[in-house]
Amino acid sequence: MPSLQPDRELSVDIDGWATGARRLPSPNRDRRPPGASIELLLIHNISLPPGCFGTGCVERLFTNDLRPDAHPYFAGLEGLRVSAHFLVARDGSLTQFVPCGERAWHAGASEFEGRSGCNDFSIGIELEGTDELAYAEPQYRVLLPLARALFAAYPLRAVRGHCHVAPGRKTDPGPAFDWRRLANELGIDPSLFAPGCMR
Repeated sequence: MPSLQPDRELSVDIDGWATGARRLPSPNRDRRPPGASIELLLIHNISLPPGCFGTGCVERLFTNDLRPDAHPYFAGLEGLRVSAHFLVARDGSLTQFVPCGERAWHAGASEFEGRSGCNDFSIGIELEGTDELAYAEPQYRVLLPLARALFAAYPLRAVRGHCHVAPGRKTDPGPAFDWRRLANELGIDPSLFAPGCMR
């Protein structure tokens, strides 16, 4: 799986696919509601098995190819149908599962500014990682140009973590994520982030 070069510029084409990303289409997607505007960039983390990286299991989960008998933890995931638009691996490899114009199934029960169902109006980016372990430098070097490309392509007006839209249920991307770096390097108004992110 090729990695993007550090700080490489990205763009999103008219069909919602990012240049330079490996395409691995997920069946776990559908149409956004009529008239839905893509307003929210949602940051997650994931690792399968938990705390293990580079296993290919996240990709298999998002494409319904994860064998429940491959690891004891996977038995609890049997039948789960989830996806995200993007996965940024520890080495900076970028995989896209769902075109941005379609709805990926990443947020679950969620709410943003009084609106439920964040999947309807968000783009989900999964970072391979855990809440407490520092994210790898190659991940930031891909996340930053990806976020720039998404801001250029869509009317995004906020950036949140899964923890912000599903408090009490989700904790990712956790305290290990550098929100200040994301805001500073994107050059966007810190008010687009959840209160407390910049501490």
